[in-house]
Amino acid sequence: MTRTGFYPGSFDPVTFGHLDVIARAARFMDKLVLGVGVHHGKAPFLETPLRLALLADACEPVSNATGCEISIDTFDGLAVDAARKAGAGIIVRGLRDASDFDYEVQMGQMNAGLAPDIETVFLAASPATRMIASSLVKQIAKMGGDISTFVPEAVNSAVLEALKTK
Repeated sequence: MTRTGFYPGSFDPVTFGHLDVIARAARFMDKLVLGVGVHHGKAPFLETPLRLALLADACEPVSNATGCEISIDTFDGLAVDAARKAGAGIIVRGLRDASDFDYEVQMGQMNAGLAPDIETVFLAASPATRMIASSLVKQIAKMGGDISTFVPEAVNSAVLEALKTK
């Protein structure tokens, strides 16, 4: 039996916090599908094809180290529907703090109501990545701050390039 997980997010941009959750989830999954949320009513900071490429690049070492097959797909509906489409029995969610916990538990319970066959698993952020949030990374970058300690080098370069056109 293949253990398949689904980790949804915007990954806009992918951070070391995301990669921490991905690496730890990959240790107990055979396959991990990263679902990049695409909301047609929202304009992402980084365009979807770039987010997919950056995520693939950042996850290759994780896949190689763990033996977990990591694939990336987009979705624009409910996470439980995307998880089911991916063949996942588990939705992975990262928790940074108590406010994340309250929101994510509620979301997990709603997902359980919609899809009782899919379990939500919460992974607490590692101390080194607990404070990292994509929204804060973008805010820091927009204000001229250095985000290199929060994102992989390729992501840092992509964010700096995107700022030139925004």
